[in-house]
Amino acid sequence: MSNTAPASAPVVEPAVNTHIGLETETMVIFGVLAVLAFCVDIWAHRSDKPIALKAAVGWTLFWISIAMCFALFLNFHFNSEVASLFLAGYLFEQALSVDNLFVMMAIFAWFKVPDIYCHRVLYWGVLGAVVFRLIFVLIGTSLFALGPWVELLFALLVAGSGCMMLRKKDDEADENADFTHHFAYKAVRFFLPVYPRLAGHAFFISHKEVDAELKKPENAGIVLKRHGPWFATPLFLCLAIIETTDVMFAFDSVPAVIAVSREPLIVYSAMIFAVLGLRSMYFVLDAMRQYLVHLEKAVTVLLFFIAFKLAAGASLHLFGVGIDISVYTSLGVIAVILGLGIAASLVFPGPKKAVKDTAAQQDKK
Repeated sequence: MSNTAPASAPVVEPAVNTHIGLETETMVIFGVLAVLAFCVDIWAHRSDKPIALKAAVGWTLFWISIAMCFALFLNFHFNSEVASLFLAGYLFEQALSVDNLFVMMAIFAWFKVPDIYCHRVLYWGVLGAVVFRLIFVLIGTSLFALGPWVELLFALLVAGSGCMMLRKKDDEADENADFTHHFAYKAVRFFLPVYPRLAGHAFFISHKEVDAELKKPENAGIVLKRHGPWFATPLFLCLAIIETTDVMFAFDSVPAVIAVSREPLIVYSAMIFAVLGLRSMYFVLDAMRQYLVHLEKAVTVLLFFIAFKLAAGASLHLFGVGIDISVYTSLGVIAVILGLGIAASLVFPGPKKAVKDTAAQQDKK
């Protein structure tokens, strides 16, 4: 009789639970941290003044540190996997926002918005983004719950955006932009009379204020086609276009973050902490744009990676053939792609171009 002991069954470690739901404590921590940091930012930038590069870098680091604090909370309150999902979503949103910010630069240039007013426009733009991101996240996570076919549809959507970026020529947004054909521009002018010149940082001015402006010698040539109790200014037209542009970019960023996690709270918190830091990042990119000439190409590659991740996951669920790209792999891919984009910009800088004033004359609109 054999004395050989029976082989023990292999020990299978339980999968790490990444489901957090809408836990009250996490929602409160997220809300308090975001609101307090936002209030500090608003108080520090309460006056109209230019934002220097050094200050913009400091505030960008401030918002990154706030996001890292929330990631640490998720790590200790749940586990490292949940924190990694948040960080991957946060980095996806930050990276994809680069192209959005470049378009915003073209919009500000076209409307001739002085630097001292850009932060005010971005402030209201961020508030709108917070609301629209919530709507998109709720809709997006609900759609993904319908089945893997939705992943394929979103993969095609993201890949289509990547193809559009490939076809876009260098500096096309700056040199060929004509925002008079933009939907938001036409909508504002349809519903409201527009005063064609900036009036400080005001989005609207009263009929009385318009009459006072028209009496000034420098405004003698202005002819208003419509009248009303209130007039929109070019600053409001600029805000409307930025707001609708951000909504369009959300069609890329929301599927990208949901590709990492299906948890609404993780997705929304990652996107909001990234969005809240966009105002400061705008001024950093604006100053460094001539040196980061290949960064947009890196963002394009990142879009195709997101599309591949969505398609591969859907194929695995539908046909049993595919791969499930882990969150840690996603973090590594983001870091490598963005790092290569920055390195390529330093090694292969683009040709220096003279700064051109491509803004249209507002008086003729």
